[in-house]
Amino acid sequence: TRMDGMQPVVLDSDDLVSDPEGALFWICERLSIPFHQSMLTWKSGKHKCDGPWARWWYKNVHKSCGWETSTKEYYPETKKYRTMDPLLMPALKAAFPAYSFLSQLTLSYLQRGPPVSKVYEDPRNETLLVWIGAPGRGRLLPRDMAGVSPWDSSVQGGDACWEGIRVYRGKILSLDKHLRRLFRSARALGFENVHTKEEVTEAIFRTLAANGMRDHAHMRLTLTRGEKCTSSMNPKFNVYGTTLIILPEWKPTEGATTYDNTKGIALISASQRRNPPATCDSKIHHNNMINNILPKIQANLAGVADAIMLDMDGYVSETNATNIFMVDDEGVLLTPSADHCLPGITRATVLELAKELGIPTEVRRISLAEFHAAEEVFTTGTMGELTPVTRIDGRVIGEGVRGEITERLQDAYKHLPERPGWATEIPKFEDGDGGN
Repeated sequence: TRMDGMQPVVLDSDDLVSDPEGALFWICERLSIPFHQSMLTWKSGKHKCDGPWARWWYKNVHKSCGWETSTKEYYPETKKYRTMDPLLMPALKAAFPAYSFLSQLTLSYLQRGPPVSKVYEDPRNETLLVWIGAPGRGRLLPRDMAGVSPWDSSVQGGDACWEGIRVYRGKILSLDKHLRRLFRSARALGFENVHTKEEVTEAIFRTLAANGMRDHAHMRLTLTRGEKCTSSMNPKFNVYGTTLIILPEWKPTEGATTYDNTKGIALISASQRRNPPATCDSKIHHNNMINNILPKIQANLAGVADAIMLDMDGYVSETNATNIFMVDDEGVLLTPSADHCLPGITRATVLELAKELGIPTEVRRISLAEFHAAEEVFTTGTMGELTPVTRIDGRVIGEGVRGEITERLQDAYKHLPERPGWATEIPKFEDGDGGN
């Protein structure tokens, strides 16, 4: 960025070759220069503006008199496929950081998706710093420069486990429970050379401090089996230790990526079944999420928030994203047994809060018909907390509004960060307490 706050204008030669008119129009617009069609043609031969490298670089250019119109047809025989001399590798590594930075200012990069104003619910999320690295080698990186190796197990086979963690008013709710579950999953998956709990905690605090986050924030922690030395499913090739990824975001509990916890949401029942322990045990909080993503696609197409997933015997397991509860006509709070679902931390918290509030509970197998006939239904998860469900498969649940028991539990949950033993205090930041 220049001293006057203006972004430099960077033109990628590939953009110019693929779309000469569009690229020149864009750069002229950025520089407040009128665009003319005459810019697309020139006289063949040498020019005064060629520069000192022209005799080596412009041999073919001097034969031309304008930009060639690209065609959508593909002719491999007209392309040049070059082998790189290994001796050039150090130069490539030295030049790549600058190239990577400049490439993010080019036309093709800026137009790769919707405008920033439509992408980020909170504009601060455009300039986040994320944590990535193996044990002892983690570092903070700008979000648009961050990435894991293509040899990482999370890329090669979804071989990783994860946690979602929320930040409230200078505290992290249930941090110890989340980290214990993360390391249980890592042990169940047989990870080796794993980050210590102290390393993960320190990385969390450093990430929050770098982003000035003390409230209204959510973190996604991913622990992969790590980088491999060759492409393979075999864990014996994971020789560099696990990879820790921490993605912090400014994310309200009710927003575009979560739910409406007052008006409630609608659900459908999914056609996919929740995978049983015999195939891929959900008690391992793993990254093999296709079993959840397919029902979410169904929900999106149906115009509802999420989809209820049944187990292999037809009983309710959970939704594609959350655990689920119901209240029957006798005022009993029920939730499915955790045989085919993740026994969520928020799920366990709700059961504990219900006991404190004198609400009778029952954990057992529950059919979809029981949910259809319930007086109240709500979902639970770290990101969205407790969310009322007002419709399932088009059927109105109870009175079609948030129920009394749901509201009581929501109110109790909101006060947990201030209760002793429920949250971990975030250390003070050197440059202030960050944003709210």
